[in-house]
Amino acid sequence: MSKTSREVIEGIKEALGPDWLPSIYRDKIRTQRTRSIKLDIAERINSAEIHYTLLGIELKVGKRRIACPDLATARYLRVFARIGSAEVAVPYDITRISVAADELETSWQRSMLAVDEEAGRRPAKGIAIIRTKLAAAIRDELNQIGPGDAMPAFDRETRQRGRET
Repeated sequence: MSKTSREVIEGIKEALGPDWLPSIYRDKIRTQRTRSIKLDIAERINSAEIHYTLLGIELKVGKRRIACPDLATARYLRVFARIGSAEVAVPYDITRISVAADELETSWQRSMLAVDEEAGRRPAKGIAIIRTKLAAAIRDELNQIGPGDAMPAFDRETRQRGRET
């Protein structure tokens, strides 16, 4: 007897454990100082490509192009654009974006490979349905976690600026 799509998704979530994409987002990204970005994309699985132009790096999602300051940010946003997450938190410290992008891309690819393994001998349409439902489950969890503030709070004490009394 074959598993239902919900059982397949729960199996993937359990198999990935702490490497489940929403877990990485919640535990490693949202615990840092972040800023939120609105991508203005459809909430579905999207085709996302990175383009190198004369003006810099762009992330192309459908017909929409999103300018990115560097390749790491483009890779980071591509993961969320594929899932269809319209609003996302990006680490404020640019040195952490590349590491986060690596972890998120690995998690996404492992999820897609797990769909192929868990789906068994289903027809291609059945596998596509499971992928769509998996992306929706990830997107729903990301939306519950939320993108945070548009700009981080700068309320930490620094050497240049001592405590104000």
